[in-house]
Amino acid sequence: MKILITGGCGFVGANLALHLSKKKKFKVFSLDNISRSGSQYNQKLLKKNKIKNYKIDITNFNKILKLPKFDLIIDCCAEAAVEISKKNIDKVINTNLIGTLNILKKCKKDKSKLIFISSSRVYPINEINKIVKNNLLKKDIKIKKVFDEKSRLIGPRTIYGSTKLSSEMFIEEFAFAFKLKYIINRCGVLSGPLQFGKQDQGFVSLWIWKHLTKQKLKYIGYGGLGNQVRDVLHINDFCELIEIQINSLKKIYNRIFTVGGSNFSYVSLKKLTELCIKITGNRMNISRKKTTSIYDIPYFKMGNKKVFKTYNWKPRRKIYQIIEDTFNWMRKDYSNIARYFK
Repeated sequence: MKILITGGCGFVGANLALHLSKKKKFKVFSLDNISRSGSQYNQKLLKKNKIKNYKIDITNFNKILKLPKFDLIIDCCAEAAVEISKKNIDKVINTNLIGTLNILKKCKKDKSKLIFISSSRVYPINEINKIVKNNLLKKDIKIKKVFDEKSRLIGPRTIYGSTKLSSEMFIEEFAFAFKLKYIINRCGVLSGPLQFGKQDQGFVSLWIWKHLTKQKLKYIGYGGLGNQVRDVLHINDFCELIEIQINSLKKIYNRIFTVGGSNFSYVSLKKLTELCIKITGNRMNISRKKTTSIYDIPYFKMGNKKVFKTYNWKPRRKIYQIIEDTFNWMRKDYSNIARYFK
């Protein structure tokens, strides 16, 4: 099976490419314009493992249409930083929505199957805030409520989230009109090695890196207490799920799944700090910014009930292992990755 992974030199794409390329029945290719910090590092890993990267921008429809035929396209390409989506609307819409439309047209032309990597950010902010109310400013959140495929989708969600939800809708339209076979995975926070974290994306790897290098940290929003909670899924768990989905595509397709650490693997910023201190041995003073951005959310956990029932899959690695594996990668390859965290 020939597989193309868009965003193949990004965090998710590179991990998927390396994981799937170990299976003899898969011939894996990457598509990435190498514009994101850290993609140069991941590209070298792919090249070392004999994975070809097409250095093409996903918005360039003519070049995408001229690519060879693939049996399956895994669409990981996205401008995912939430704050950037507010400041650079055109870039986010072109990459996330127009880019996916280009991939859909390619799938239509070649009769390729599609696995689309969506996001927990498709869920509206007001629905998330209803769960927590005012408890966040006072104490740690101890809530088990999860979002799943049946959760409400009405309301603002960030521009990034809107591009992802719009992409989902177009995928369903292509399935209806042109018989496209697809899987959509709405993912919570994914983390692990090869992730070059930013302030509002990849926060776990960013937190680990700043502890490792003894840089300043700040709790932002919700009183600056660090009580915000996210579920976190190890990238290796996610790669294992994708492999199962590929092997099941002949029988199981045209489904949407929520995928995350759920109530098995989750963490608050405050707890993340404690774990980073334990694993790195470094302790820093953390400043506080009480004001909250309109796009900040206090809590999120994904439900895995449907994906477990369908594939008998569930996360195997908890938050401690996620931090430990990421830290070990950073420490081992420090000299090669440090430039990409600046």
